[in-house]
Amino acid sequence: MSTRRSLNGPETQTRRSTSSRKAWWIGAAVIATLVGYSLWPESNIVQEQCTPLKAVAVLSGSSDVSGVVYFSQGCLGHAASETTISGTIKGLDASSSRGFHVHELGDATDGCMSSGSHYNPLKFNHGAPSDHKRHVGDLGNIKSNSSGIAEFSFEDRLLSLRGPFSILGRTVVVHEGTDDLGKGNYSDSLTTGHAGGRAACGVIGIAA
Repeated sequence: MSTRRSLNGPETQTRRSTSSRKAWWIGAAVIATLVGYSLWPESNIVQEQCTPLKAVAVLSGSSDVSGVVYFSQGCLGHAASETTISGTIKGLDASSSRGFHVHELGDATDGCMSSGSHYNPLKFNHGAPSDHKRHVGDLGNIKSNSSGIAEFSFEDRLLSLRGPFSILGRTVVVHEGTDDLGKGNYSDSLTTGHAGGRAACGVIGIAA
């Protein structure tokens, strides 16, 4: 008697039925995935839409130096643009250059001294704003006129109001001396630019 089984026997039909069910479930899963992506909000599958931001810091200190500094960052498509820093600072020495930096902390419990060091999340040496490697908070010098007033507006490529290196909640500081931009021969040229003490400062907060 032949032991060959019919290709249309119960066992073969069971295997075919099982394979058909597996194929159906795989197809259903693929369709569900595609439909899910088509219905999912665009912001969840592409980079989040960029929103322009503004910030402000009101500066004061133990000296007569005071002022207001504004920060604004727009958008280039989904990406953030460079940050614009502008403001007016009074009470400076006439026709002087004074170090101008963002420091790491927003702590004003001990005046400007409790704001910590320059904001430097990338752990580079101090430098000029144009240097490829520098502290994120290195903004060079502001220059006063013959009346001791500095009015300024410039853009910076590293400073940001968003993301992991945001400066919001940190402190902007005007120093008593000139920043040598890391090019001097002083022991602190590569850490502070030998810019001296802290004349005035203000915590950076979100603006209307």
